[in-house]
Amino acid sequence: MKAVAELRPRRSRQGPRRRASEIIDAAAQVFAERGFHGASTQDIADVLGIWQASLYYYFASKEAALEQVCTRGVEGFLESAAEIVASPGTATEKVQRLIESHLTPVRERTAFVKVFLKERQHLPDESRRRIGRLSRAYERLIEGVLKTGVANGEFRADLDCRLATLGFLGMLNAASMWYGKEGGATIERMSEEFGRLLLDGMQVSRPTRAARGKPRA
Repeated sequence: MKAVAELRPRRSRQGPRRRASEIIDAAAQVFAERGFHGASTQDIADVLGIWQASLYYYFASKEAALEQVCTRGVEGFLESAAEIVASPGTATEKVQRLIESHLTPVRERTAFVKVFLKERQHLPDESRRRIGRLSRAYERLIEGVLKTGVANGEFRADLDCRLATLGFLGMLNAASMWYGKEGGATIERMSEEFGRLLLDGMQVSRPTRAARGKPRA
């Protein structure tokens, strides 16, 4: 099977033409609400107010629609992280920026991110492997920043960078499931609070001013 190509209309004599982005937006909404197995192409057509047969202008099957939605869900994460890693700044600063970069798509592409996280196991094998490679590359970028922080003394020498990376992803990914349901939990506030939680647990403990000024016995 070839890698997912950009969505484009398929030849047919039935139904009106719609913008490809509208079709995939509707698919993302339906998959996010009903799950892949609970959704049908008829559900997608109903959201758009078109005949079910008209969807086949745009994708050959429900699985093909899921590929497009998952591709949009993961889109930009790796590129943004690579830019942050290559930019100037301390490991601490980069972790904070990685947190904000990871959370921003939750606001801008909520349904797509949710479907990617919950439904990608239903992708065809080759597509799942391809997206898995992107996910692992993303993990390595985060882990590399943590290792740099350990090496330069910003983060604890005993920090398990692999587990910390998985913790980073687990906490931030979970936000997509409840974002919009917690009053005042903006992306900015979440980024700040999650940054404190993660960095306070990773950074080397510094003596307080009072402790530094206290005479030794």
